[in-house]
Order: sequence, then C-alpha cells, then structure tokens
Amino acid sequence: MCFRCDALAGSRVCDAAGPAISRRRSLDFLAAGGLAAWLASQPSIARAADDETVRIGYLPITDAAALLVAYAKGFLTDEGLKADKPTLIRAWPTLVESFAAQKFNLVHLLNPIPIWMRYNNHVPVKLMAWAHTNGSALTVGGKSDIKSFADLGGKRIAVPFWYSTHNILLQMALRKYNITPVITGVSGAVAAHECALEILGPPDMLPALASGKIDGYIVAEPFNAMGEVALGARILRFTGDMWQNHPCCVVCMHEPEVTKNPARAQKIMNAIVRAEAYIGANRAEVATLLSKDGAGFLPMPAKAVLRAMTLYNNNPAYHQDGAIKHPDWPVDRIDFSPYPYPSATTFLVEQMGKTKVAGDSAFLAKLDPAFVAKDLVDYRFVETALKAQGEAGPFSRREVIEI
Repeated sequence: MCFRCDALAGSRVCDAAGPAISRRRSLDFLAAGGLAAWLASQPSIARAADDETVRIGYLPITDAAALLVAYAKGFLTDEGLKADKPTLIRAWPTLVESFAAQKFNLVHLLNPIPIWMRYNNHVPVKLMAWAHTNGSALTVGGKSDIKSFADLGGKRIAVPFWYSTHNILLQMALRKYNITPVITGVSGAVAAHECALEILGPPDMLPALASGKIDGYIVAEPFNAMGEVALGARILRFTGDMWQNHPCCVVCMHEPEVTKNPARAQKIMNAIVRAEAYIGANRAEVATLLSKDGAGFLPMPAKAVLRAMTLYNNNPAYHQDGAIKHPDWPVDRIDFSPYPYPSATTFLVEQMGKTKVAGDSAFLAKLDPAFVAKDLVDYRFVETALKAQGEAGPFSRREVIEI
C-alpha cells in the first residue's frame, strides 16, 4: 500500500514509498546518502508480492517514454507479460525509496543513482539499458542576464538530484569558468564567484523559477520546453550539446529478479528496445500519447511534449542564443538508444568523484570505473534484443565532451 497518494492532472500519482517522510526531508535526506538508513528503519513496509507482474514507477519526464510506450502500446503484453498501469512519482528520492522497497520492479533512474544505490547503500540494482540519450537542458528566465555559464556566479540553480548527469555536467561547466559550486540551502548567501545548488523535484522547478526563488534549473524534458511555453524561459544550453548523445536515465531492475528469471528479464528488455525504436520513428504520435491530451502519463499539453521531442536544430533561435554550439553533432534534443556503452559508465564514475554533493560520498574514492561498468550493467539482454531488431553493433564508442 502506498501512502500520501494524490492526483496530478488525472494521473495515477504516489508521493511516498512507505511511512511518511515529507517530500522536502526526503529530498535532503536520501540525496545526502540516507537510503540505507531509511530502509533499515522501515521493517514494517510490506514488500511487493513475489509475482511476475511488471510494476513500473516513473517521473513525469520524457526520460520515462520507453517504459510508458512499452506499456501503452502493448509491447509488454506481446511478450506474454502482465503489467500494472505505471505509477507517476513526483521526485527522485521517492522513486528510489519505492524501488528499493520493491514497490516497483521496473524503473528509470538517473544514471548515477544506481551507482550510488549499489555501492553506497548496497541495494542489488542492475542497470539493464539506457532509457534514452540527451533530453535535458539548463533553463533560465527569459529576461535573465545569464547569457552563458560564465554568468552563473552569484546565482542559484536547481538540480533534480545530487547523483545526476545534470549535476555532473553543470559542475563541469562551473569549473571551466572558475565558479565554485556551493550547497547553501534555500536561503544562504551566494558570493559572486559561487553558484548555489539545491535539489528540487522536476515539477517544483517551474514555480520556483517563476517566483524568483531560483535563477535557473537543469532538468529533463519536457520541463525545459514547458518553461519556454508557460514562462517564456530561455534554454541556456542543451546537455546533449555538451556531451554528445549522453546517457541520462537508465532502465533498472532488481538483480535477484534478473538472476531468478532471466527469461522474464529478456522479455522486458525486448519490449523496452522495441519501444525505443518505435518512439524514434513516431515522435509526434508518442508526444501526444504521453501528454495530458492523450493517455495522460505526463501532466503537460501535447505542444510542450512535442516541442521537447522535435524542436532542436530546426529552431534558429537555439543557434543564435548559444543553446546549440555544435550543430554538426549527430544528436537530437532527445534520442532513444538503449545500449549502455561501458565508456559512458566509466566516464560518469570518474566525474562523480569530482562533483560536489551533499552527504558522505567517500564510497566514490573506492570505486574502479572499469569494474563498475562490468559489475553494475547487465549487457546480455539488451544486446540480444537489439540483435533481434537487426542491430548488430558495434557495441562500443568514443565519448565526445565539449563544454
């Protein structure tokens, strides 16, 4: 049973995984490394029944599209799987709690989160595939004086989670311009050579920007597109223009379930890979399907979701404003490429050790990036699914990063 459930734009929403933690406390506590302590303190949480029903938890972002399309288009059913209607979660810590407590057995998580879960909190999570690539941006107010990363000194920027590609790329940019990232809380003073970072759930970012509580946010779509449409906000830079075709969210399952029933894991990955191919070929249809004008998985209008999935190099303003500096790169605003390249995992682990976060991050110093790429990720099922779709590789690449 879930607690503190409510409705968001008619969607099925759950704001907690178990006995109540306020969303603000959850954001601060779990993001700072409190997952293991939280799980240990919740012996009364009823674990999900040991059945084979696919239970999907997701945030209202396009990162979840593959999971949602696999359900909505019947791809999971085609594989002979029973699936419950996906449950919308408002913030990353709550989704992490719910997955760790086995409320859900198929989720999308920010790529660094399973690294943190597995090696700091000892949760047996397996990274099964990439849910998408790119799909995020740094958004600022439309009348803001922020014209480049160099202008972020003295500003306050929201990130969705400490362990996120967003936080990593933002801090790489800050270091390039000699700006110090600081964690001050919601009211601390910010010096001219500093940029204050705070965690906000994606649905809370637009109100915070509109009220002036923050100067910008770096997050997944369609919250950047929604900022443009609803607030007249401006894209400062697309993350896919900083790290070419980078992973953002990944598809995760519980390792014991994968080990116990590999045939079921293969069926799930077949559906996910099929969904990603379908999305890439049917962006406009999928945008409407996901939106509140369609099946209502995302509480945004179709025009915002469509913008998030299709408007990129074809918008001259993005080139004029510097949101896109590499128009020659083979990227879109969001793409769907499921193979989890080891080189990207290795790079992420290396950068996590250089990224400021709240809480104890000592575990990162002990991690061997090459080991993580082999131990965390299960490549078998996604490779098999891709080969069945006619994708024969190569399953390797060189990472291209230009801040």
